[in-house]
Parts: sequence; C-alpha cells; structure tokens
Amino acid sequence: MRNLLQRGLPGALHGRGGQKLAPDEMWVRCARCREVLYKREWETNYKVCPKCGHHERLAAHERIALLLDEGSFEELDAEMRSTDPLHFAPEGIRSYAEKLAAEEESTGRREAALYGRAKFDHTPIVFALVDRNHFTGTMGAVVGEKIARAFELAARERRPLVVCSASAGARQHEGVVALMQMAKTAAAADALAHQRVPYVSILTNETLGGVTASFATLADCIIAEPGAVIGFAGPRVVEQNTGEKLPPGAQTAEFQLRHGMVDLVVPRRELREAVARVIGLYLDAARRVWTVTAPDREFATVAAG
Repeated sequence: MRNLLQRGLPGALHGRGGQKLAPDEMWVRCARCREVLYKREWETNYKVCPKCGHHERLAAHERIALLLDEGSFEELDAEMRSTDPLHFAPEGIRSYAEKLAAEEESTGRREAALYGRAKFDHTPIVFALVDRNHFTGTMGAVVGEKIARAFELAARERRPLVVCSASAGARQHEGVVALMQMAKTAAAADALAHQRVPYVSILTNETLGGVTASFATLADCIIAEPGAVIGFAGPRVVEQNTGEKLPPGAQTAEFQLRHGMVDLVVPRRELREAVARVIGLYLDAARRVWTVTAPDREFATVAAG
C-alpha cells in the first residue's frame, strides 16, 4: 500500500529501492535549468523549455519541418562527402577518415551541410543548413562547397536564400583547405548581393569561428534564436586566452543584438512567421523598384508570387 501511494519528486524516474516509476523516454531534462519536462510536450513546443526558455538544438530534419512548407524541400548534391586531404592521424588517435565514417553512421548524413530548393510560405526559395549534430557543424571543403553552390543557385534562379547556421568553425582536420572556405563563401555571398537577391541568415546555438566570420554574417537580414552563443571564439576560449572574465551574457544573441551584430532575436515558435515577413518585405520592394528586363523576368515571377 505504501508503494501504491508513494509519489516521487518532480522529475524522479525511480522510487525507493530503485523501482522504476516511469519510462525514461517519457521525460527530458532541460540543459539550462535542469527542470524535468514531459518529452511529448517539450517536442510539441519545438524543444523549447517552458520554464526558462532554453532552445535545445534541433536536428536537420526538425529544422526543415519547422521552417519550410511540408514536402517542399528538394535536396541537391546529397552524395558529396569529404576526403582526407592531409592524412592527419597522430599516433593513438582515430584518423579523419574513421571519424567521418563514424559521423555518417551516427547521423545518417554524409556531411554537416545540406542545401536545395524549397518553398517558404508558398514562396520558392533556396534553403541551406549547417547541422551542428554532424561533426559539430565544422566547415570543411564539402560544407563550404555546398554553401557556395546554394548562393550560386539562388543567384542563377533568382530565388531568395535562407541559410540556417550552427557551427564550431573551420574543420581543423582539413587545415588550410577548410580555412579557404571562408573566402569562397564570402565571395559567393558578395556575388549574390550584387544580383540583388535577398539573403536571410538564421543563427542558432552555437555559431562560432569561420562560419560567423564569413557567410553567416553577410546577409541582408540576420536573425538569431534567443540565448544562442554567437561569436568567433567561444566564451571559455576567450577567457582562457585573455585571462579575463567576460561580462555576463557576452556573445549571446541578445548581447549581439544590442551591439548591432544581429538584426532580430526571434523565439523559435515565431521564427517561420518572422522570416516570411522579412522575405515578403524584400520581394515587395523588388516589385516596386526593380525594372523588369529580360534577365530579371524569372525573378520577377518569383517576386510577384
């Protein structure tokens, strides 16, 4: 009878003597406030903690489902995969090739980036994403190439471009090859800007290193999720190298908004609506001021909806 009436503490999955009170898969613990949440409600809320507002990382397919019109995403160049240009494998450490194979098996994806055609609120766009769940979203040759191709596709077909980023920076296993992707993607972003095709960048937790220093912050409109860490080096790395403590909240999305690095901080539940509004404003401007010439007719059709 005592066991029948026993009530565990909030979030407790085991009672006295270790007996199980509920299946583990029913609950999840918030990474920030440590509150135990009912998993189904948490997932329905787009993995945002209702207690503290922490935005948990989304997988690539979850991000696509959140932002894009259902069934509209057409991925391109999904078969591209990285090679091992440096053959860098210190003694006792797994080789880069072995790590790539392990990442592919774990995530089911060949690389951290994907791109393709899609529709956003019925508007044809080009969509690209850097997934931090795959090799911490680091940018190597394939990630840089896919992002550059996304810019080129948007320019060629004159579709608005939306890129969602989360990255730990350039991939050290590819050395200077990875670092060169910063220049390549920045040049592609500049070429798109000269074509006057709108580009919206969405920064999620965490967006760092060469991705922040290149294409992710070269957009017409930069939107960040609440609490996302955004910067070149992470707070701990900065503190270790400078020997000084950063001010509270430094490098968060809110901090970057106050200092002009991002244009909007938008909760995940409102993100789709906000991006649609931004794209609509750019396309409305295109309808008013762009002269429709022969090369621009295709984009004019997109702009006219």
